[in-house]
Amino acid sequence: MKFHPARLATAAIAATFALTASGCSLESSAGGDTVKVVIGYQSKTINTVTAGTLLKAKGFLEQRLNGLNNGHKYAVEWQDYDTGAPITAQMVAEKIDIGSMGDYPLLINGSRTQANERSKTELVSITGYNPKGALNMVVVAPDSKARSITDLAGQKISASVGSAGHGTLVQALTRAGIDPKNGVEVLNQQPQIGSSALESGQVAALSQFVAWPGLLVFQNKAKLLYDGAELNVPTFHGVVARRDYATQHPEVLDAFLQAQLDATDFIHQHPLEAAQSVADNAGLAPEVVYLYNGPGGTSFDTTLKPSLIAAFKGDVPYLKSIGDFADLDIDKFVDPAALQQVYRERGLNYDAELANVANPLPGSGGELWLAGESTTQSVGDANALLRAVKQARAQGKTVRAAYVPDAELGTRWFADKALWIHDGDNYLPFTTQAAVQRYLAQHPTGKAVSYDQAVTEVRS
Repeated sequence: MKFHPARLATAAIAATFALTASGCSLESSAGGDTVKVVIGYQSKTINTVTAGTLLKAKGFLEQRLNGLNNGHKYAVEWQDYDTGAPITAQMVAEKIDIGSMGDYPLLINGSRTQANERSKTELVSITGYNPKGALNMVVVAPDSKARSITDLAGQKISASVGSAGHGTLVQALTRAGIDPKNGVEVLNQQPQIGSSALESGQVAALSQFVAWPGLLVFQNKAKLLYDGAELNVPTFHGVVARRDYATQHPEVLDAFLQAQLDATDFIHQHPLEAAQSVADNAGLAPEVVYLYNGPGGTSFDTTLKPSLIAAFKGDVPYLKSIGDFADLDIDKFVDPAALQQVYRERGLNYDAELANVANPLPGSGGELWLAGESTTQSVGDANALLRAVKQARAQGKTVRAAYVPDAELGTRWFADKALWIHDGDNYLPFTTQAAVQRYLAQHPTGKAVSYDQAVTEVRS
C-alpha cells in the first residue's frame, strides 16, 4: 500500500475513531484524544540531523503538529540510538513510527519489516547524501604504517556490521582484491567501542560513518586511510515510516516531512548556527559537525533522486553477504508520494529539485573559522586558504578550524589534517596517503610538505 493522498485523507478520518494495538497511535486524555508519534534518530549521525538532532532541537515537528488545529493533541517521543539497527528492531516491534538511518541500515530495515503488515516500512525522504561516498571512511592509528586499504589484509578491523561504514568497507576491500569475509577479521562493534579498540591497539583500523572518522582525526586519535569517495558511489541517509502508522495518521507524516524541510532550510540558511546547535545537543565538537554540515559537505536534499535509488539497488546483494535477509523490492520500498504532497502544499516544484544534483549549500576553495568569530571566511582555492591562515597567524589570531576540498576527490576536510603537495606555484591538499601517491605518480615535480610548511612558504 502506498501513501497516496486520496487514501491518506480517508485514513485520516478513520484514524479519529480507531486505536492501534501498538499503543503508538491514540491515547485518551482529559482534553481529548492524543496522537502519539515515536521518532527514532541518531544524534551523533550528523547527516540525519534534519530528521533528528537539529529537528528536535529547533522544535519544528512539535510546531507543525500544534498548528494542525484538528481537535487532536500530539505527543512526540524522541528515542536516540548510536546506529540504525536498534531503530529497525523497534520498528519491527511496532514501537517506533518514523526513523532515520544510513543506506545499508535502510536495506536491513526494509527487509526486516516486510514480513508484518503492521511493521512494514517505506523510504519516504532523504536527509543528506554525498554523490561519491565520502560520508564513510576508514581510519587507522596516528602511528600506523598502513598507507592504503590493501595494507589491512589479514588485520582486525572494527565496524558496525550492517552500517553504512561497514558497507563501504566491504566495497573497498572487494575492489582491492581482498575477501571481506576471509581476508580480514571484522569485529562487530558500536562506534564508541571501536574507537576505544583502535586507540588501545586492539584493531588495526576502524570503518565508520560520520561523524566518527572526522571526530577521531580532529582529536588526533586517528588518521585517514581510506576516503569513501574513492568508490565514487553515492551514499545517503534517509527517513523510513511504518505504513500502518502513516495510513492511520497521514497528518503526522505530513507534519514530519514539513518539519524536515524546515530543518533543511535552516541548515542551508544558517549553517554555522545549525552546526553549533547540533554540536550542543549531540555532544560533538562544533568544528567536526561543521566539517560535514558546512558548505561543500553533506548535500542536504530531501528528494529521492534516481542516482541514489540506483546506488541503493546496487547495494541489495550486501544483504545476503551478511546474513539471511528477505529479498527487498526497492521500487516498492521507495515511496515519494507523501513528500511530493508536501512540496505541493508548499508551492515547490518537486521534479525540478529532484533533477538538480548540485549541492544546495555549495562549498568554495576553502573556509576559515577564526576563534571568537560568528561567521567564517570563504576563499577561492587552497593557496588562498593558506594565505588567509598565514595572515591570521601574523595578526595574532587563533584559527579555530580551516576546511579545504581534497584536490582529487573534492572531499571537504580539515586543512591541518590534510596531506599537502607543493607543485610549481600550487599547494594541493589530499585526504589520504594513497591519494598523494596517485598524484605523485602522474606529477613527479610534486613534493610533499607539511601543513605548517605550506602556510609559511605560500606566497602572499
